[in-house]
Amino acid sequence: MSFLRKDELPALLRAIHDPPELLYLRGSGHHLDLLSRPAAAVVGARACSPYGAQVARMLGRELAAAGVVVVSGLARGVDGEAHRGALETDGHTVAVLGCGIDRDYPAAHAGLARAVAERSLLVSEYEPGVEPAPWRFPARNRIVAGLCAATIVVEARERSGALITADFALEEGREVFAVPGEITSSLSAGTNALLRLGATPLTGAADVLESFGIESTPRSAATHPFLELLPATADELARATGLTPGEVAGTLAQLEIGGLAAEGDGVYRALA
Repeated sequence: MSFLRKDELPALLRAIHDPPELLYLRGSGHHLDLLSRPAAAVVGARACSPYGAQVARMLGRELAAAGVVVVSGLARGVDGEAHRGALETDGHTVAVLGCGIDRDYPAAHAGLARAVAERSLLVSEYEPGVEPAPWRFPARNRIVAGLCAATIVVEARERSGALITADFALEEGREVFAVPGEITSSLSAGTNALLRLGATPLTGAADVLESFGIESTPRSAATHPFLELLPATADELARATGLTPGEVAGTLAQLEIGGLAAEGDGVYRALA
């Protein structure tokens, strides 16, 4: 465990309106190098939909694999999935805590916090022993946005904390991406409102990589014919393809293992 003083902070974080006086660090070495790399925040609802969880994990995985540090808040839902996606690659992820640097919050993410620390980094402006409190998390969000050149909001209700992160990013002149959502879903109210305000619609990790000047590498495996039929249930795929349920299940398992598709509430969606 160590810390950075204000004058030692990475340039993007030091440039925000109210940078932390101290930034405590827990995790692997080469802290300043990691915090100075191109980074994107992936944030959203704690009680996200299966679709939101799939998108967050896909973005975490694809951004980290391309060399972009994935920054989020270790919360349930979108945050946790973004961290997990990044950890599925050889890339890095940074978790910004709203409590003391020695605390794993929420407790259910203690294992995830350990995995982040082993590979990458947890950071907090709060010294060891500080308890989590509701007012600390909006303050935490300015650091999430401040570390990043771009912020991605996956799902957000009208008064979601993710929108606070987006507001901080906009105030600092950073790019904000929003994942378009169903107009009938309350989980899309915040993201669709961001789009109306001029946020960049996000259709895939390539949109973010392009903003960093990084060319995405297309996957040849992503031309699998099943992907053209998604989203769909296994039964719908069996009817559309004429394959047996066993054959459909085997193909879907291969696509899931390859990171090309994911299931939520019985519906399979393409991630490629």
